[in-house]
Amino acid sequence: MTTKKRDEAEPEAETHLSNGGSHEKRKKKKHKTRNKDHKNVLTDAADVTPPTVTVALPGSIIDNTQSFELATRLAGQIARAATIFRIDEVVIFDNKSDDSDMIANDSSDENESGAAFLIRILEYLETPQYLRKALFQKHNSLRFVGLLPPLDAPHHLRKHEWGPYREGVTLTQQAPSSASTLVDVGLSKNVVIDQALEPGTRVTVAMGTNRRLDDEPRPVVSSSKPREEGMYWGYKVRYAANISSVLKGCPHKGGYDYLIGTSEHGDIVKSSELQLPSFRHLLIAFGGLAGLEECVEEDKNLKGKKPRDVFNTYLNICPHQGSRTIRTEEAIFICLQYFQEPIDKVLHT
Repeated sequence: MTTKKRDEAEPEAETHLSNGGSHEKRKKKKHKTRNKDHKNVLTDAADVTPPTVTVALPGSIIDNTQSFELATRLAGQIARAATIFRIDEVVIFDNKSDDSDMIANDSSDENESGAAFLIRILEYLETPQYLRKALFQKHNSLRFVGLLPPLDAPHHLRKHEWGPYREGVTLTQQAPSSASTLVDVGLSKNVVIDQALEPGTRVTVAMGTNRRLDDEPRPVVSSSKPREEGMYWGYKVRYAANISSVLKGCPHKGGYDYLIGTSEHGDIVKSSELQLPSFRHLLIAFGGLAGLEECVEEDKNLKGKKPRDVFNTYLNICPHQGSRTIRTEEAIFICLQYFQEPIDKVLHT
């Protein structure tokens, strides 16, 4: 994907979440939550996975930043927002017409695509600091990450802290037995896990309550296990070629069962009045410079459809701001705060 050089002076990234330059009086429409093709999903007795919230953002917001440093800071703000509001998955999508999932991955590429750049920074920041050297090679796109504030997520434990789980990376050193592996979990001593895994593999280790760092093997668990116990354990990052790929590529069985689009052309509803149906996997999508309308229009898999045909609810969540436009890194904070109360009502019902 050909991208613009970030060193050239370009307009800063903005998203059309607002009413644009028009401050015309709009007659508020009585909001009716769209339930088209939507069924309330009841929790299966065997499914202990808590409900998830996903945000989808266009990679093009990075292409229009003026420098690598500003691009890095923008990515850092998105990572902070995702962590603060306990987002489970961040999907970065392009506006490609086809479903190609290939993105630039050249470690020497000065002009890495916006989507690839954003994904790299988001994944780097989500990784606990003590694992980054082992899991990430040096890359031009990472040269300003030292300027960013840490996410300080629950799984970013310090060396002196003990938790029921820790993220770790498997090592090449010889383990006590062939059926075990040494793992660096960021403590003063490496721990042993009860599986033989390839070096350089990221794992979630159940540490238990015994704080003795002995050679007793500890179990490896799914990264979703801490979430099942009510802990926030960071976000996953996924790439999608277009909006339809965002929806089709859902990693959860049954896909996203409720879709929300944000746009200046959406319905105006107060946060306290928004009623969401019960959901298992919620998706909130943001548009780029030309909004979600362009994203849907350019996706050949959605030919003839409008955003209101794609999303269950289409909202303008900040209709009365003084600025003509709202930048994406601002929009994500505004939107996620707006959805806090409606989502909490569903989760605590």
